[in-house]
Amino acid sequence: MRIRVLHITPSLVPYGAERLAANVACGLDPQRFQVGMVSLFADPHSGLAPELRDYGVQIFQLDKRGGFDPRMYGRVTEVLRQVKPHIVHTHNYVMRYTLFPCLREKTPVQVHTLHNLAEHEVDRVGRWLHAWAFRQKVHPVSIAEKVSDSYEVQYHLPRPVMIPNGIAVERFVRAGSIEGRSEWRRKAGISDDRILFLCAARFFEQKNHRMLLNAFAAVARQIPTALLLLAGDGGLQPELEQLTGQLNISDQVRFLGRREDMPEVLAAADVFTLASHWEGNPLSVMEAMAAGLPVVATSVGGVPELVEHGRSGFLAASGDTAGFSQALLEVARDSATLRRMGEAAAQRAREKFDQRDMVRAYDRLYMNLLSAGEQSKDRVGRAA
Repeated sequence: MRIRVLHITPSLVPYGAERLAANVACGLDPQRFQVGMVSLFADPHSGLAPELRDYGVQIFQLDKRGGFDPRMYGRVTEVLRQVKPHIVHTHNYVMRYTLFPCLREKTPVQVHTLHNLAEHEVDRVGRWLHAWAFRQKVHPVSIAEKVSDSYEVQYHLPRPVMIPNGIAVERFVRAGSIEGRSEWRRKAGISDDRILFLCAARFFEQKNHRMLLNAFAAVARQIPTALLLLAGDGGLQPELEQLTGQLNISDQVRFLGRREDMPEVLAAADVFTLASHWEGNPLSVMEAMAAGLPVVATSVGGVPELVEHGRSGFLAASGDTAGFSQALLEVARDSATLRRMGEAAAQRAREKFDQRDMVRAYDRLYMNLLSAGEQSKDRVGRAA
């Protein structure tokens, strides 16, 4: 009998948590695991759905409304009764809708991956619920040392199991040919001599695009060929578009929207940049490094565990606009530095970021937790 695993995410939009869940779901051995994916929000025709179906992952979409939606308790329960999972693996805030249905249906194992610093992962009610859950039946997984640190501080519990994120490194390496770079630029109307900075991040406060734009404005004044590409969507976009006008850099900034072709976009870029206030272990940085791009980012969360300062990129303190701008200038002005750092980034990605290592780690965790549960039942049976 195959082990039934059910991943539950907010949506199927390929943001970090959803992308990681899909990587695990698609990477597990189909001979040993039967995997399903629950999306609270409905997104049937885009995002990760086609890829998941190609790998035989069963998809459930619960059509959540915005804000708190109590209908989710019944709908999650229906899926649990249909699938009868051995393991439910939750991501982001969804545990508020899954914890009690899983307890009621006696799901043998519950796993929750923390994708961000614990104090930022969920709201105050969510943190209270998570604190209770982690003391009961839910097994936490951290994705970075800094995330583990934040878990200890927030929940006053021993450090969780740590399984670093992984990506399909070869997917981003394959896209990075010279022909591919020129082709994407040609279609986008961008000449080969322009220096492309790329940021792939949702337009939310966490990602601090305001600082990025202010830092890039100094670069744009000194390097007329510099162009900043912003891939993503979100509620702050109108404000950020207005800011580019106020900084007089509208001609050197492009808003690309949410992209389904990130390997190709990365292949066309020269430098990846991320100015976040806080992070967990961002897949976007890992993907950029796999594509051979040096990274300029803020030294927050698990980012320093990915980017070696001075070797595969430059790190600046969160909120240090001048330092961030200087780092952007330093990597862009010197083609030798750009090439050397890009090569170092690609090498580190090959050595450290392979998603097969991550999938094997989750495989072992699942088996260990199921085994521990069976042994606990045996002890209870013998005692009775």
